[in-house]
Parts: sequence; structure tokens; C-alpha cells
Amino acid sequence: QVQLVESGGGLVQPGNSLRLSCVASGSTLRRATTAWFRQAPGKEREFVAAIRWSDANTYYGRAVRGRFTISRDNAKNTNYLQMNSLKPEDTAVYSCAATSRSLIYSSMASPGEYDYWGQGTQVTVSS
Repeated sequence: QVQLVESGGGLVQPGNSLRLSCVASGSTLRRATTAWFRQAPGKEREFVAAIRWSDANTYYGRAVRGRFTISRDNAKNTNYLQMNSLKPEDTAVYSCAATSRSLIYSSMASPGEYDYWGQGTQVTVSS
């Protein structure tokens, strides 16, 4: 089985930065795609970013493009979400997701494509 564990969430002021980590343990994913989704209270789950581990190609949600960066470290089985210029509307529970399949761009934003999910980490942007 594959377990995903997120970390790095917390409380930050608007305009500041935060980096989230997602570590995969138990089994190593091959030809994998990992992603971040977020969900704020009373709102639907929103796609944030995804990365293909084979070639490091990335895809971002409209609301975070240009501010967030997703990356991966193959040796550590970890992917990161660097969040810059944070806004109050970025406040949400951020969850890591993964699949052993190498997804095409059109599929990366679909939650149903991912087989494994972490428990989520809270990010609060407030002054």
C-alpha cells in the first residue's frame, strides 16, 4: 500500500510564503503523477497543481498559476508545493494525491484520476 503524508501547513500573513511537502511511503510509485488539491469550508474541492514524475512536466490551476510551484524529489519520494504571494483566499485544507499512472494534462485536474490521498494539512492566510 501507498501512504501519503503532508506537512508544512500553518498560519501565515498575506504576501508571505509557505512550502508544503508530501512524502510517499510504504511503496514506491512508478510512472507516477502527484498533485495537490485544496478545499475551503463550504466550498468544493479545487485543483491546485500536478507534476509528472517521469519528465517533471507541471500543470497548475487557474487561481494559483504564477504564484505556486510544484516540484518533486525522486530520491526522497517527495513532492513539494511552494506557495508564494499567499492570499486570504488561499486558506484551505491542502491534500496530496497520487497515481501510479503518468497522466496527460487534460486528466491532471480530475480528482478521480488519483488513487491515493493524504489526510491534508491546514493552510491559513490571515493578518
